[in-house]
Amino acid sequence: MSEIVSPQAAGASDARDKREFNKLQKRLRRQVGNAIIDYDMIRDGDKVMVCLSGGKDSYTMLEILRSLQRSAPVDFSLVAVNLDQKQPGFPEQVLPDYLDAMGVDYHILERDTYSVVKEKTPEGKTTCALCSRLRRGSLYGFAEEIGATKVALGHHREDILETLFLNMFFGGSLKAMPPKLLSDDGKNIVIRPLAYCREADIAEFARRMAFPIIPCNLCGSQPNLQRQVVKEMLAEWEAKHPGRLETMFKAVTNVAPSQLADRELFDFAGLEDKQAQRQANRIEAFDLASRAG
Repeated sequence: MSEIVSPQAAGASDARDKREFNKLQKRLRRQVGNAIIDYDMIRDGDKVMVCLSGGKDSYTMLEILRSLQRSAPVDFSLVAVNLDQKQPGFPEQVLPDYLDAMGVDYHILERDTYSVVKEKTPEGKTTCALCSRLRRGSLYGFAEEIGATKVALGHHREDILETLFLNMFFGGSLKAMPPKLLSDDGKNIVIRPLAYCREADIAEFARRMAFPIIPCNLCGSQPNLQRQVVKEMLAEWEAKHPGRLETMFKAVTNVAPSQLADRELFDFAGLEDKQAQRQANRIEAFDLASRAG
């Protein structure tokens, strides 16, 4: 027998759901707004190219940026760009239909990177590195063509932390994804407006908004991806110690070069000179104090 719910109870539940969604949306807006301010991501007159993959992250990024655009103290434009990599079975009309309905300016960039990735990747190896490199190259070049001053990517807090540990475990380097960077060729400034946002919040927002999600069949179907292993490790830490990921992300923004071991980042060889200078300053200050007394 199905449970009978009174109209009053249903109304109260709907009101509660609406309040929770409003809180979630405000939290995401606040976090994106803070990231934009903290890292000076968007300036007056910027044309921001929003890279839209069809996943929950890029949909959320576009929606929050559109929301902020309406109340921002600076004037900037948005253009959504999707890279159609010619994966078999890719639903080509999903994004155009969605963007047309939303009234968003957009471009669909067609590049057959799928065939290149499948041809160049050895059997049993993951496709992510080559795929992402080809994707970045295509998107960065197109940004220059359309005069975009910023390229917005949908990486969130967990993406940044996962990259930190991947580089530590497998790359021997202490680096992650910066919220803002200059591309290697110096032609594009890349921004990550979702840098402060939790993946769980983004997933819930995408569910509530009912975005037409397009799964990536090239990457997601690969077994034993190291990023997935690291993702599960971080999720386990957070489950056992709530708040740990927040603390870890804070560490990424609070680096002490003198407490690490990078000789190019910190002048370890000059510590003796620095010590001698401080000692000289102390003696000089002591002498002045003695004369004054």
